[in-house]
Amino acid sequence: MDIRVAAYGVIIDDGRMLLAHWSENGKSSWTLPGGGIDPGEDPADAARREILEETGFMAQLDGLIGVDSRVIPASARFVSGAPPLHALRIVYAARVVSGELQNEANGSTDRAAWFDLAAVASLKRVAMVDAGIRFHRDSGR
Repeated sequence: MDIRVAAYGVIIDDGRMLLAHWSENGKSSWTLPGGGIDPGEDPADAARREILEETGFMAQLDGLIGVDSRVIPASARFVSGAPPLHALRIVYAARVVSGELQNEANGSTDRAAWFDLAAVASLKRVAMVDAGIRFHRDSGR
């Protein structure tokens, strides 16, 4: 079984949520800005780095709001012949402190956008988005 540890930010501002559009191996969905932690990297540093890479925004993290653990069966992986994947996702509440919205170049996401929070449920999105909204709500933020 593969394991992937990643860190993400839930950024909700004035009734809008910032999402990144993940596109890889012919599959695509909206997701929380964030991604894999490099070896030896602190999860909070990884979340800030990934948010900047995927959205163009510098973010301040306002606290850990959840950890999501999911095992993805081999049959659901996007890489043919890959074993099951244990995805461990560390989720922070975050807010934009500077920067301008921009799309990631040469990464696993191809664009970033703000969405009215009420419209997020109608998007093609990964389950991590719903988990992030739930973590954010449950944290009282």
